[in-house]
This record gives sequence, C-alpha cells and structure tokens, in this order.
Amino acid sequence: MVIPSPFVYWAQTEKEVSLKIDLKNVVKPDVNVLESKIKFSADGIGAHGKTLYEFSLDLYSPIKSIESDSEYPTTVRIFDNRVEVILVKEKPSWWPRLTAQPQKPAWVKINFDLWTTEDGLDSEDETRDVMKDYPGMYDKLQKEEFGYRKEDYKKVYLILYNLFQFVGFSYILAVMAVRYMKLEGDSIADTYEHVGPAMKFLQLMQYLEVMHPMFGYTKGGVLVPFMQVSGRAMVLFAMIEAEPRMQTKPVVFYLFIVWSLIEVVRYPYYITQLYKKEVYILTWLRYTMWIPLYPIGIVCEAIVLIRNIPYFEETQKFTISLPNPWNFAFHMPTALRVYLLFLMCPGLYLVMSHMHKLRTIKLKPKVVIKKSK
Repeated sequence: MVIPSPFVYWAQTEKEVSLKIDLKNVVKPDVNVLESKIKFSADGIGAHGKTLYEFSLDLYSPIKSIESDSEYPTTVRIFDNRVEVILVKEKPSWWPRLTAQPQKPAWVKINFDLWTTEDGLDSEDETRDVMKDYPGMYDKLQKEEFGYRKEDYKKVYLILYNLFQFVGFSYILAVMAVRYMKLEGDSIADTYEHVGPAMKFLQLMQYLEVMHPMFGYTKGGVLVPFMQVSGRAMVLFAMIEAEPRMQTKPVVFYLFIVWSLIEVVRYPYYITQLYKKEVYILTWLRYTMWIPLYPIGIVCEAIVLIRNIPYFEETQKFTISLPNPWNFAFHMPTALRVYLLFLMCPGLYLVMSHMHKLRTIKLKPKVVIKKSK
C-alpha cells in the first residue's frame, strides 16, 4: 500500500525554515527531525481524504536536531486546518532550494504568504504593492520551479529511454529463445530475418546516448560512447546488412545473443542509478558479465569482418577505385584488415582495462568507520 504525502508549503528566513503541512484534523503528528532530514506522519484530512499521510525530506543543509547541544529547537504547531513546523538552520544562510537533490517532489510548494527575500523584505505587509516590493521575485521563483520541472522531465525521459531499450533487447532475446526451442539449430540461419530490424532500430536509438552528455542529460564524455556505438553500427549495417550472405551465418546468432545479454543488464542498472537505488546483484552483474561477454563479442565481430573480406573482394562494395573526379582511392578489404589489427589487440585491451577500473571502483568493499562512544 502506498501512503500518500500531503501538500507541504515552505518558506525561509536566514535562520529558519517554515513548513506548512496542508492537513486538517490532525491530533498527534509524528515529527522526527534529524541533522539533514525531516520525517512526518499523521492521520488527517488532505487531498486523498481522511487517511494516513507521511513524507520524508532530505534538506538542503543541516538543521539543529535533537542531537544538537542546544535545546531542541524545532517547533510544531497544530491548527484545525494545518500543521506548522519551524526548523532552525545549523548555520544562518539562504538556501537556493529546500531539498538536497535538485528534483523537487510534486507535493512541495512555495508558501508565498511567508516568503522572505534575502534583502529582508517579506510578503506580510498588505499595504505594499507586491510587484513593486519584489521586482523579479516571481520570475526567480518560477525559474526555480521550472528548474525542478526540467530536472523531472530529464529524469522521466532517461527512464523511458532506458526502459524502451531494455524491453527491445529483451524482445530480441525472447524471440531467439522461442525460435531455438521450437526449431533448434534450424532457427540460427533465420535469426537476422526475424530480429534484424529490431536490432537495427535499437542500434540507431543508441546514438541518443552519444548526445545525452552533449546536452547535459548524463555525465561523461562524448568520444568514448560515440566510438562504441559506431563500432557496433559498422558491424551491423556495413558488415551484416550490406552483405546478404553474412546474414545467414551462425556467428550473427551468437553476436546478437552477446549484445542483447549485455544490454538487458546495463539498462536496468541505469534506471536504478536514476532512482539512486543500489541493487547489488544488478551492479555485480553489470560489472562482472563483461568479463566473458566482451571478449566473446569482440571475437564474433572479428569473425564477421574476416568472413566479409573475400565477399568485399568479390563485389568491390564500398571500394573506390581510380580514376575518379576526387582522385581518391579506398580499398574496403584492406581497411577491414587494418581495422582488425586495432580491434583484436589494442581495442580489446583498452575496453577490458577500462571496465576493470570501473569494476574495481563499483565493487570495492565499503569501509565503515564507527565513531567511538
């Protein structure tokens, strides 16, 4: 059962943060204030009717809690139509937002009735013109709210993208598994015919992952994901799609299995990271499955390239011969041989070294330091 959260309206001064909790007929609320967190639970009448409401907020900066040296400073006042909580900041300062994370919960709102600006003006003087007293204040607050919404939209988009890719690669694995159970070895030759279009679409979608860091949606560089996605795209489109005789080879079946197994773990892992949840088994799989799968995948890609060299010698596909208006020559089989030199030795070493470093960081044991009493 999901317990709803009440609407919470917040305002601040340099020293305090006030929370107005929109609940009626509250008798004994359970308010737990920690160093940088507040937890609230109470029975009352709110947006979901008469029921139990609760919320938990990680605050932007520390506040004085029960464990502080001074007398417990939190004030809780109960009214017929609301509950007010006054929190005292550990260090007087102006917070840019209420929560520690940039994503604001939808039920947290700004209390314009108590809002005070950093220059000392407040909104309690009814004789003043609010627009004159606070030039640009509403624009600033709207930008803050928009900033929260922008973060929310970004998170929703990334979750939907990763979920879409996970479902897509799961579909490919499911189709291949069902066909193999029915037809056994006879299904291998028709693998590309049945799941090739889905694999091509998902591969093209992965170029969005190259653009995510460019627009600030994810952290990291652009060059590495571009090389990874383009390397796989070259194998899929230039080596398999462009040569029909390669599409029926067993190596395509095994290559698609390896690619799909990697992705059905990688994308759920990214979703848990967006929710800031740590699922150890998923993290372990993400940074362990590559040990057998990456070498197998690179070997399969190399086999595809090697098998295509005589085909491209025969058809001269992608080869540019002289003379031509550009005075430029390109021999595709030779380019494949050069590419294989970098794929099999330096490429495999770089990828494995990079993943080993990530695995060491992600799976290293956490050191817990216990404070002496």
